[in-house]
Amino acid sequence: MRIALARPRPRRTARLLFGALLTAALAFSVSGTATAAIDKGDFTANARTDVYIKDIASDTGLEPHGAIYSSFFNSPDIKICPTAVECASHTNPVVGSTSYIFVNLRNNGPYGSGISNGTLRAYYTTSGGAANWPMNWTPIGSKTLPVAPGVTTTSIAWPNVPSIGHFCLLLRWESATDPMLFEGTSTSINTQYNNNIAWKNANTVPAGGSGVISDRPFAMANALAEPAPFDLAFRPLGEPAPGVKIVADLGPELFERWRAAGGQGEGIQVVGRSAVQVVDPNKAQIKGLLIKPEERPVVKLSFTTSQALQKAYTLQVVQVGPASKLGESFDVGGVDYTFEPRKG
Repeated sequence: MRIALARPRPRRTARLLFGALLTAALAFSVSGTATAAIDKGDFTANARTDVYIKDIASDTGLEPHGAIYSSFFNSPDIKICPTAVECASHTNPVVGSTSYIFVNLRNNGPYGSGISNGTLRAYYTTSGGAANWPMNWTPIGSKTLPVAPGVTTTSIAWPNVPSIGHFCLLLRWESATDPMLFEGTSTSINTQYNNNIAWKNANTVPAGGSGVISDRPFAMANALAEPAPFDLAFRPLGEPAPGVKIVADLGPELFERWRAAGGQGEGIQVVGRSAVQVVDPNKAQIKGLLIKPEERPVVKLSFTTSQALQKAYTLQVVQVGPASKLGESFDVGGVDYTFEPRKG
C-alpha cells in the first residue's frame, strides 16, 4: 500500500497518519514519548527543503514509504567502507579500525526544494530487530554541510570501531528547514515515517563449507509501555541455500518465558537447553517471545554450512510486533544476512 501525501497540507497528512494507523503501526511510537507532529506547512514554498535517504530501492521520499513488509532496515543509500575512498559495496567494519560510513543525501524530496543546510548524524547499536530511540543508540559522529539539489554523497569517519563486532546503523539528516514529522520510541516507525531517517542492518556470513560456526548477536526490544509478545521470523530471499544450519539460542530467561507461554512456532525444533533450530527456512517462526519495556535481550544466532555455496544466499531475520486491535502484526526491525561463497 502506498499513501500519497499532498504537499500543500502536511498538517492534515499528519493527522490522517495518526488517526488511521494509531492502533496499528503507530502504537509503537505513541506510548507516552512521541513528540508532537510538526506542521510542515509553517514553511513557505521557498524555505521548505526536503532531503531524504532511501529506506528501500523504490523509495521516492514519500512518508511513509509504503512498504511495511519490506526491508526498511537495510537502506541502499548507506554503506560502510574500509577507507575514505568510497567502495563498491557495503563491507563489515573491522573491530579497532577506522571505517567510513558513506551516505547518499537526495535533495529532490516531494515536500520542498532548494539548497538544504543541516547536519548528518550517525549512530550504532547491536545488530538485531527492534531498537528504541534514543536509548539503544550510541553516537558515532556527525557532519554539517549544504546539500544542493540532486544527490550528494558524503561520509562520516568511524574511528576505533568497538568490539561488539556486528552493528545496526542509523543515519539522521537534521535541518531547520526540513524537520521530522514526528518521533517516538520505535526506531522502525520513525524510520518509515520520516524520510530524513534511514536504517542499515546487514551482515555477511562466510559460507565456505568447512562446518565452522559463525555466531551473530540479534538484539530485540519493546517500544511499548508494557510487556508484549513478539515473533522471530526467518525469511529466505530467494531459494534457501543447501547445507545451511541455523540455530537461535534464546538464553535461559527468554527461553523459559517462551516455554511458559506455550513454546509456539513453526518450522522449528528445540535443541539443547535454551536453543531452537530452524528446520524449515521457508516458514520458520519462533512465536510469542515476551519482551519487557526497556530491556534488550540478545539472541545468539549460529550459522553453519556443511557444503560450499555456489552463489550468495540472503536470509532475513525479522522481529515481528504483537497483533494490533486491527488484527495485524508489523515488522519492527530485522537484519539481512548474506551467506557468501568462499573466494578464490
